[in-house]
Amino acid sequence: MEIILSQFLAIRPRRMRKDDFSRRLMRENVLTVNDLIYPVFVLEGAGKIEEVKSMPGVYRQSIDGLLKTAEECVKLGIPALALFPVVPQEYKSLDAKEAYNPEGLVPRTVRALKQAFPDLGIITDVALDPYTTHGQDGLIDDTGYVLNDETVEVLVKQALCHAEAGADIVAPSDMMDGRIGAIRDALEEEGYIYTRILAYSAKYASAFYGPFRDAVGSAGNLGKSNKYNYQMDPANSDEALKEVALDLEEGADMVMVKPGMPYLDIVRRVKEEFGVPTYAYHVSGEYAMLKAAAQNGWLDEKACVMEAMLGFKRAGADGVLTYFAMDIARWLKES
Repeated sequence: MEIILSQFLAIRPRRMRKDDFSRRLMRENVLTVNDLIYPVFVLEGAGKIEEVKSMPGVYRQSIDGLLKTAEECVKLGIPALALFPVVPQEYKSLDAKEAYNPEGLVPRTVRALKQAFPDLGIITDVALDPYTTHGQDGLIDDTGYVLNDETVEVLVKQALCHAEAGADIVAPSDMMDGRIGAIRDALEEEGYIYTRILAYSAKYASAFYGPFRDAVGSAGNLGKSNKYNYQMDPANSDEALKEVALDLEEGADMVMVKPGMPYLDIVRRVKEEFGVPTYAYHVSGEYAMLKAAAQNGWLDEKACVMEAMLGFKRAGADGVLTYFAMDIARWLKES
C-alpha cells in the first residue's frame, strides 16, 4: 500500500539534522577536557611500572613515573588526578594503621605531585581496603562483620593525613554511616577548611569492580568475601537519594555515583533532586569491556568511549572518573 504524506509537512525534525552546522547549533550536551578526572595507581619504589593485565593500557607506577604521567595530564588540560595506592602485603594489617602513616605512600605521592604541579587537583581515596589483610573497607569483628564506628575513627585519621600532605579533595569511598560528618568536623577543627570532600554517596556492591581490585592488590585478600553489608544493593534507587541527602547534610561538597553506565538513572535522579556537583565513576569493569571489544575489532573504541562520556553528561554528571581520560583528552584536541 502506498503511503501518501500530506502535501506540506510543517514539522520536519530532520531539517535540523541535515548539516553539521545545524546539528552543532542544537547540540544539548558537550564533552570537554574539564569533565575528566584521571584515576591512577601508585607503587612503592622507583623506576617501577607494571601494566594491569585486566585493564590494557592502565599501569601501576612508582612516584617518579607518575610525575611524568601527571605532566602529560597537565599539558592535556585534565583538571585532576585520583590517587589509588598499591600497598605491599607487609604494610597491611587488621587495624589498617598504614592508612594514616604521614610517611606512607599516598602522603608522599601527594607532596611530590603538589610540589611539581601545584595547580593540578589531587583527589585521595579514603578507604581501608588497600591497607587491611582481609581486603574489606573497614575494621572487622571476630565474625568478619565490618564495624562502622570503629572504622570511621580510622577514616578520620586517614583523611587528616591526606589533608596535611596537601590533598585538595578527600574522597571517602567506604560507605560507612556518619563518616562524612566526622571527617568534616575533624578537617574544620584542624584548620583544613578548604579541603573538599567528594563523597562516594551511592556506591553499589557491583560486580564491575574486579579489575580495580586486581590493580590495587586487594582481590587476593578479599577472596570469596563480599561487601554487601555496607555497599548499596544494585536493586535500589530511592536509597541512593537518602544516602546523598545524608552526606550533603554532613558536609560533602560533591557526590559520586559508582559504577557509571549501569547507574545513569541514579546520576539523573541525584542531579535533579539536589542540583549539587555530581560525578560518576566509569569503573574498571566498564573500561575492560570496552577495551576488550575494541581489541577484538568488535567496536570502534574512540566512537564508543566518546558516546559513553556523552551519556554521562546527558544524565547530568558534572564530571567523570575514567581510565580513558588521557585518550579522551587527546581525541578532543585532535577534533
